[in-house]
Amino acid sequence: QVRLDESGGGLVQAGGSLRLSCIFSGGIFGDHGMGWFRQAPGKEREFVASIKGDAGGLYYGDSVTGRFSISRDNKKNMLFLQMNDLKTEDTGIYYCAGRRGWWLGADTNRPQDFDSWGQGTQVTVSS
Repeated sequence: QVRLDESGGGLVQAGGSLRLSCIFSGGIFGDHGMGWFRQAPGKEREFVASIKGDAGGLYYGDSVTGRFSISRDNKKNMLFLQMNDLKTEDTGIYYCAGRRGWWLGADTNRPQDFDSWGQGTQVTVSS
């Protein structure tokens, strides 16, 4: 059974940076497409970024394009999200998500497209 554990969240001022990490266990990491989602209080879970199992394709939500960068290390079974130029609207709980099968596309951006989820890590951006 796949398990995902996020870390790296915290409190940061607007304009600052954070790097989130997610450790994958319980399966073959490279056989899973991976993604990051976030959820603010009172709002639906929102797609942030995704990456194919071979890291050959990267996709981003409109609100984070140019500021966030997703990456993975298949030897260490880890997924990352580098977040730069953070804004107050980036505040929320950030979730690591996994999907069986290495492939995913630009339209693989709904929560129901992913099979496994971490517990989430809180990111708070202050003004």
